[in-house]
Amino acid sequence: MQYKNILEEEIKNRITRDFFQKFDCTGILGKIDFAVKMKRPQDAVDFNDEYLLWAEAKQKSADILAMLAQLVLTIGKARTFDKILPPPFLGCYDSEKIAFVPYSEIQDVFYQNDFNWNVTSSNHETKEFRQVYEQIKKIVENNPQQTYLFYFVRDEKELRQFIHDNFIAGKSAVAKNKIDKNNFIIIYNKWLETVKPTIQVSNWNTAKKAGIIDGDFYLADLLSDENKTLKEKLFVLLKTNHYELDRKIDESGFENFKTTAFSDNQKAHNAFWAKYERPPKEDYWDYIIERRDLLVPQDVRERKGSFFTPRRWVELSQKYIADVFGDDWQDEYYVWDCAAGTGNLLAGLANKYNIWASTLDKQDVDVMHDRIKNGANLLEDHVFQFDFLNDDFSKLPNGLKKIINSPKERKKLIIYINPPYAEAASTATVTGTKENKTNVAVTTKIYQKYQTKTGIAGRELFAQFFTRIYCEIPGAALAEFSKLKILQAPNFENFRNLFQAKLEKMFVVPADTFDNVKGKFPIGFFIWDTGKAENFTGIKSDVYDEQCNLVSTKYFSSYANTQTINDWLISTRNRVNEKNIGFISCKGNDFQNTNLIFIINDKSQLPHPRGTWITNKNFIEICIYFSVRKVIPATWLNDRDQFLFPNKKWENDVEFQNDCLTYTLFNNNISSGNGVNHWIPFAETEVNSRDKFDSHFMVSFLSGKIIKNAYTDLFWQLEEENKKNSKTSWKEGQKREFSLEAQAVFEVGKELWKYYHVQPKCNVNASLYDIREHFQGRNEKGKMNSISADEKYNGLITALRNTVKILAKKIEPKVYEYGFLKG
Repeated sequence: MQYKNILEEEIKNRITRDFFQKFDCTGILGKIDFAVKMKRPQDAVDFNDEYLLWAEAKQKSADILAMLAQLVLTIGKARTFDKILPPPFLGCYDSEKIAFVPYSEIQDVFYQNDFNWNVTSSNHETKEFRQVYEQIKKIVENNPQQTYLFYFVRDEKELRQFIHDNFIAGKSAVAKNKIDKNNFIIIYNKWLETVKPTIQVSNWNTAKKAGIIDGDFYLADLLSDENKTLKEKLFVLLKTNHYELDRKIDESGFENFKTTAFSDNQKAHNAFWAKYERPPKEDYWDYIIERRDLLVPQDVRERKGSFFTPRRWVELSQKYIADVFGDDWQDEYYVWDCAAGTGNLLAGLANKYNIWASTLDKQDVDVMHDRIKNGANLLEDHVFQFDFLNDDFSKLPNGLKKIINSPKERKKLIIYINPPYAEAASTATVTGTKENKTNVAVTTKIYQKYQTKTGIAGRELFAQFFTRIYCEIPGAALAEFSKLKILQAPNFENFRNLFQAKLEKMFVVPADTFDNVKGKFPIGFFIWDTGKAENFTGIKSDVYDEQCNLVSTKYFSSYANTQTINDWLISTRNRVNEKNIGFISCKGNDFQNTNLIFIINDKSQLPHPRGTWITNKNFIEICIYFSVRKVIPATWLNDRDQFLFPNKKWENDVEFQNDCLTYTLFNNNISSGNGVNHWIPFAETEVNSRDKFDSHFMVSFLSGKIIKNAYTDLFWQLEEENKKNSKTSWKEGQKREFSLEAQAVFEVGKELWKYYHVQPKCNVNASLYDIREHFQGRNEKGKMNSISADEKYNGLITALRNTVKILAKKIEPKVYEYGFLKG
C-alpha cells in the first residue's frame, strides 16, 4: 500500500479502507487524529463504545517516538482516559508505516506528579515534550517486544494478521485502569449507573433522609482489596459479598450495625471492578476521603454544607485572619468550624488544642476521625456531630461550652466556616424549572426563632448560621466564606438591620474556583467582629484571580437609601399622548440580569413579561437605560453591582443621548414578523429599497422632519405640544447631530441594509434582527447561527459589531459620571 504525496486526511481515509474497514473510524474524539472502535450492532439497545486504538497521524515520514509523545500530550491535556475507557493500544502512523504500543506500557506517564499538561502538544521544543519523549523512548527500549512496527508495503500481510488477532472486542490487552485523585469521580459516575442499582436498598431517597448516601458505598468499594474495605473508620464497609454500615455500640457494649447485600449475587459489582485496579495508590487515600463531599448529592450538599474549600483559599483566608488578629492568633484564640464537613478548612492550623470541628453528618465525623488517625492535626474529642441550626448548645463538648457561656472567653472565639447555602427558593424555582425546597431552610429552629427579624434572607441557611452566631454567641469573631448577598442584596436589608457586626476585612475570588459552583460571580471571605456594632455601608475589598494573584481592589456598597435604575425607568411611564413602538424587557438592577435586558416589538411575545413599553415620549430614556445596562460587559467581579437612579447631568448631554440612541438602534431584537417595524434608521433612498417602508417613525425622529404616512401619524402630534415638558435639551423637529463614533456605526449599518436589499427575497420592512436571521439562518434547535455562508455579509456584520464596540467604550465613562453605577 502506497500513501505518499497525498493529504493527511486522505491517508486516514485509505488506511481505514485498507486495514480497518470492519471497525468504526468515523468518530471525532477530542483532538486525537485517529480513533478506532467497534462498530455498533444494528440491533444494539444498550451499547457502550469500546475503543481499540488512539493514534497520532502525520502526512510525511516522521519519528515514531515524536508522534507517540505528541499523542500522549494530547491525551494527557484532555484527560481523555478519565472520561472514556482507554483502548488496548496507542499508536501512530505516517505515509509509510504504522506502530502500536500497548496502553498499559504507557499509562504510568499520565500519572506522573508535578507535570504541566497545559502545553501545545505539537510544539516539540517544550521541556514537557522532551520529557515525555524521553520517557517513551525508555519504555520502548526497555520493552522492544511490546512495540509493534509495520511498514505498509513491506509488512502488509503481518499488519493485517496483527489487527485480526488483537483488535477484538473485550480482549484484555491492557492492564486494569488505575484510579487516582483526578478520575475517581468519573468512575463514581459510572459506578452509579452499574453497581448502585444492584445494592439492596429499597428506597435511596428514604435512605438519604436518614443520612445514608450512595457515595459511602462507593468509598467502601474503592478503598478495598479483594472486596474488603481497608479503612475501618468509614461509615460503610464492604465485607466480601455484603456491606456493613451505621455501626454503633449499644448500652450493653455490643456493636450493632445494618447490613445489605446485592440483588444479582454481586455479578454487576464484580464485572465493574474487574476493569479497575483497587485500591488506588495509598498516596491518594487521604485526598479521596477528604473529598467525600464530591460524592454527596447536590441537594444534601446544599443543606449540610458539604462543600470543599480550595486549598489556596484556605491558606489565603488564614493569612487574612492573622492580619486581623495577629501572628499568634492560633495560640491566643479558639477556633470552631461549625459546618466542618470533612474538615478541610482547618488544614494548616497548628494548635489542635484550640480547635473544634462539628458537622451534621456522622459519616463526616468518621472521616475526620480517620484522618486524625492518619495525621490530621485535630483531637478526636474536639470533633463531634452537632446540628448548628437545631441543636441546643448544651450538647456541645464541655470545653467549647465553657467558652460559649463566658462573655470574656467568647471574645477569644473565632467561628471559621464555609457554611451551607441552600435556600427555600432559587431562580430556577421562580422560572418554574424546579420545585420550592420548602423542607430545606424554613423548618430549622433558628429560622422559626428569628424569621420576623431576618425577613426573606432568613430563608437561606448561611444567613441562619450568621444570625445564630450574632444573636447567641455575642462578642465572637466570624470568619466566613459566602456570597455578597449579605452586603448588597435588597432582600437582605432586614438581615443587615439585625446583623450589626463590624466588617474588619475581606477579599473576593471567582466563584467557579469552588467545586460544582456554576456561574460568574464573586465569593467573599469576610472577617466580622460581632462585639462591635456598626451599620455596614461599604468597604474596599482585595480582589484575587483564579490563580490567587492579587489583581485589584474594589469598593462594595450596601446601596442603603438609594433608588435603582428601574425606579428611574418606571418614572418614564404613562406620559400624555404616548404611543407604543416597542417593549423593553427588564429584570433586576444588577449585572447578573444583563441577558434579560432586551428590546422586542410587544410584551405579548413573553410568557411572563416584566418591563416597560417604549413610546414616542420615553424613547431617549429607554435608549439610555438599554445602553447603560449593556455597554459594560458583565464579569464575575461586577456581577452583583447595582445600577442606580442617575443624577440630572445626562439631561444636558445631547451627544451622550444620541450615542445611546445609536447603540440601541443597532442592538435590538425588533422583528417585522411581530408587528410594524418602527425602528428602521434609514430612508428608502439611502438603502435603495424596492418599496416604501410601512413606518417612517425612526427616520423622522432622527432627522426632525415628519414624514407622514398611516403609521407616522400615530406618533407625531403638533410640534408645539411635543416641545412641552421635554427632559432633554433637544426638541422634536430638530435634527439630531451624531458623534464621529456614532456616524461610523450608521455608515456601516447603511452598507449592511443596502446589501440586504439587493437579495432576491428581501423583506422591505426588515429590521436588523431580520437581516441577521436571513443571512445566518437557524440550526436544528431553532437557534440563530453565529455566522453565515455569505462572506460579504460576515464582513459587514463584523464591521458593524466593531464600530458598536467602539461606541460602547465611549459611552462607558458616562455611566459612572451620571451616577448609573458607583465608581
